[in-house]
Amino acid sequence: MPRMARMRRLARLAAPVAGLAGLAALAGPVAAHGSVPIEAPTPTSILFGWTFEPLPTLGLLVIATWWWWAVRRVNSLHPANPVRRRRSVAFYGGIVALAFAVLSGIARYDTTLFSIHMVQHVLLMLVAAPLLALAAPITLVLRLSSAETRHRWLLPILHSRVVRFMAFPVTAWVMFAGMMWGVHFSPLFNASLEDPLVHDIEHALFLTGALFYWWPAVALDPAPWRMSHPARIGYLFTQMTQNTFLAVVILNATDVLYPHYATLVRPWGMAAIDDQRLAAGIMWIAGDAIFLTAILLVVAGWMRAEARDEARSDRQADAELAQIRVRERRLAERLADERTEPGG
Repeated sequence: MPRMARMRRLARLAAPVAGLAGLAALAGPVAAHGSVPIEAPTPTSILFGWTFEPLPTLGLLVIATWWWWAVRRVNSLHPANPVRRRRSVAFYGGIVALAFAVLSGIARYDTTLFSIHMVQHVLLMLVAAPLLALAAPITLVLRLSSAETRHRWLLPILHSRVVRFMAFPVTAWVMFAGMMWGVHFSPLFNASLEDPLVHDIEHALFLTGALFYWWPAVALDPAPWRMSHPARIGYLFTQMTQNTFLAVVILNATDVLYPHYATLVRPWGMAAIDDQRLAAGIMWIAGDAIFLTAILLVVAGWMRAEARDEARSDRQADAELAQIRVRERRLAERLADERTEPGG
């Protein structure tokens, strides 16, 4: 393949990676870090008060368009084995969750209300990230690439020491939990409320760490490490437990944890301490609901896998029994022939 053709192919394959990596960092902070909005948030302003900042909007459109093109390309190359529709549904669901987090009215109020900021984090880490993992994007990229690209670039990256370390379930679990505790109980969180760049870095860390966490939990894409279904259930349950504990700690705090919210003057809305307790409740309830849903899905997948294994064992046993019966029939025929031979 000519060098320029290889470069164009690599550019097409790299488009979603570059888009996802830069998406959180381009989270349009202009409205969020400006003055306090005059009016209190309402369901209408949250759902329909979108501000289409150029960079994040363009990033989302590029990624969504690339996925549409990649799926069509793979389906045309492998009509007998197309990309499952539910993969695209999951992917576009993740893109919508990202868009709500960084472009909707949520982004307008995230530095004004801790509860709105918590909704933003839930969308990034517990909605968008698992949906993108359910889409199995690595599998799509591998199917889309040539054999040369897979063996020369993609597989070495997947099996590199850095990726093996980051994707190791213990590392991913600790990284996810550590980010939650480290951000909420360090100066980084308050700094993110004051500095748009720090805010974007925080979002990038949350989204990246969440993608690494959900990768082995979902277990649909090729990965350096694989977990059994019971291990995945424990992986999710223990993360749910620490998320609940973190929410309880924030809920029971007697003072406002972040000076930004404590000193912010709002002509509307609840007191800062009540807003903080609402944020803790959102973390607790939404986190438990999402983790329990994920656990139930893993249990359902485990039951389906057991049913497939049982059916495979039954087919194998039936095949072995059929072979035994064939051998018995041949033996009986040979013995009958020996008895009918002269002098037998």
